[in-house]
Amino acid sequence: MANSIYKPVSLEVGNILKDVQTGKIGLPDLQRPFVWKNDKVRQLLDSMFRGYPIGYIMLWESPADYSEKKSSIGTNTKIYEAPKELVIDGQQRLTALLSSLYGVRVKDKDFKERNIRIAFDPITHVFENADAATDRNPRFISSVSEVFTANRENKLRTFRKSFIRQLNEGNAKKGEPELTDEEEDLIEQGINALLGLERYLLPTLEITSDADEEMVSDIFVRVNSQGQSLKQDDFIMTLLSVYEPEMRSRIEKFCADSHVPADGTSYNHLIKTSATHIIRAAVGLGFKRGRLRYAYQILRGKDLKTGETSPETRAENFEKFGKAVDCVLDLNNWKAFLNTLGEAGYISSSQITSENALIFNYAFYLIGRYEFKMEPLAIKKLVRRWFYASNLTAFYVGSFESDFEKQLNEVSELKTAEEFIAYFDRSIAALMTDDYFSLTLPNDLNANEATGPSWQGFVAAQVVLGYKALFSTVPVSQLISDGASGTKKAVDKHHLFPDNYLKEAGYLSNRSNRANFTYADYGNNIYISDDAPSVYVAKYRNELGEEAYIEACKQHALPTGFENMDYEEFIAARRGLMAQLIKKGFERL
Repeated sequence: MANSIYKPVSLEVGNILKDVQTGKIGLPDLQRPFVWKNDKVRQLLDSMFRGYPIGYIMLWESPADYSEKKSSIGTNTKIYEAPKELVIDGQQRLTALLSSLYGVRVKDKDFKERNIRIAFDPITHVFENADAATDRNPRFISSVSEVFTANRENKLRTFRKSFIRQLNEGNAKKGEPELTDEEEDLIEQGINALLGLERYLLPTLEITSDADEEMVSDIFVRVNSQGQSLKQDDFIMTLLSVYEPEMRSRIEKFCADSHVPADGTSYNHLIKTSATHIIRAAVGLGFKRGRLRYAYQILRGKDLKTGETSPETRAENFEKFGKAVDCVLDLNNWKAFLNTLGEAGYISSSQITSENALIFNYAFYLIGRYEFKMEPLAIKKLVRRWFYASNLTAFYVGSFESDFEKQLNEVSELKTAEEFIAYFDRSIAALMTDDYFSLTLPNDLNANEATGPSWQGFVAAQVVLGYKALFSTVPVSQLISDGASGTKKAVDKHHLFPDNYLKEAGYLSNRSNRANFTYADYGNNIYISDDAPSVYVAKYRNELGEEAYIEACKQHALPTGFENMDYEEFIAARRGLMAQLIKKGFERL
């Protein structure tokens, strides 16, 4: 039998929590928002009190040399410099126990500290979420942490006597008799049983440092009753929580801010960032690595050239990673990059078909700006062209990590800004060929539904060229920007040959072809309704005049006289015109 990479043991909850408090066990959830509701914490305590199983805890031995105890211990300083083991599974459960039993404050989704208070009736052994009602009810200990604090400070007898006195005073106010000796004994037994939660045996898997992240992830999936997967960024954020909690907090705050409209934050109209996005950009910038698994290995202290892991390498890697994170989180960099994408015609979240394309382009923006010392105008011009090309062609779809890593490897060999520019010029030229615009792109536009990179490329081109919505004086850019709509959308994808019209004409398929859509403002779309093209176009053509009609057709890649064309003939002709409009938008960049 092969040597096992893990050891199953049963550990007392009190000992595990003590090791977390001293720093011997690293518990990342103490540095990030705690997502459990108090009711779930109450159920956890109740299950333990009844002796029910609450699942496994998974610990992973620290990959580097284990630090010895510090010579001095401050009030708010952990005894151990670095953890001997990391909590991989069971973080929320241990955080819930540490907070509810010992009064350790946790952070909510807004990174504000709060207490988890669970009330307890020692006579009936009932747990409740602490609130004004339980605080007024003398039968309840307002927070179980008070019991554990009293026991730790050798004041349990005083606490019990005070609780009994207050309960008797409450009974007296209600005209009820004082507690009997039996009831006082029940209170003592209940309090002792509550303290017994520290002796609850928790099944634990102790995994050795020989196991890599793939092995640990596989073990996690196999023993996890809900079949959850343990992602690579889980490992990365765990390491950040242990070694650089402030850095992790900054990353998570940046991500949280990107979800909520506010000035002076990472909020934007294109993407809601995640920790994975930030890590990808930082590792690409700092280490020229594109695969997320390398991020974990780097922060674990592995030298990617020698394959050796050491505390010294970990410290060096964290310093390098920290500098990259500083660049990635810099709001001036972030906003300037997003403005660059806006110049490329991408101004709405609906246009972002690949978040990876956005993040990888951000990494290259930072590489050009900081490593090749490119002037702002030069790097913006380069990035908007590469984003337009890579997003349009779905370059970062499929084996995106391999493609990104290959690019980073090749960029790492470049010496000058001129070489950097030339590299991407060649990459763009290889994608945006004449055959692409005359064959590949028109064929891609033949798909159903107005979605996907090619459709969004068409919209981006209209934005770049300053074109207006169909038969409107309002620019497409103004109508599609996030926040432009009220209770009704400001713009709609309009069927040029209305759906009901095509059904009545006998077209049972291909009605939602990408080439059958364009943007019309809400009012015009309602006005057009299900009219035949020959009917609604005639109205606008007469009202706007021939010159305006021809200009509208040009701005929406419509063949002149399209309203009288056969539907299939129209679709074939328009796909080619759309591809040429997309090309024109790119050339404008």
